[in-house]
Amino acid sequence: MRMKLVSFVILCAFLLVPTIVSAEAAGGNAGYALTTGRLWATTDAVVGLISAVIGGLSLARSAGRIGKGTGRRGAIVAMVLALIVIVYAVVHMAIFTGDFGTGSGRAGAIVAIVTGLTGAVLGGLTLIRSRRTG
Repeated sequence: MRMKLVSFVILCAFLLVPTIVSAEAAGGNAGYALTTGRLWATTDAVVGLISAVIGGLSLARSAGRIGKGTGRRGAIVAMVLALIVIVYAVVHMAIFTGDFGTGSGRAGAIVAIVTGLTGAVLGGLTLIRSRRTG
């Protein structure tokens, strides 16, 4: 299982790095530069994705698909990360008031909120399942 996770992280890195490099190479052309708002939103979205992955792994553990245990620790970590991501994304949307396509990162903040909510839901389902079985 760890090998699959490591492979997934490496694949994501190979997909993310060229995107950032091409955005930087574009410079100011057509508004595709990597601005502060976009970088902040991308970071939020990546942490939200990590929260969703941890929540999914803890849910699989609580169902007995991988490992032993109830998955409570992973659920708690996923829910804390989700809360942090949602708060930062909402603050981001309040600070950067530009529209879509202006480099303010509003679309990334919305993605971060969705991935954070996904991580919170998966963590909550794990906690509910662990209370019922344990």
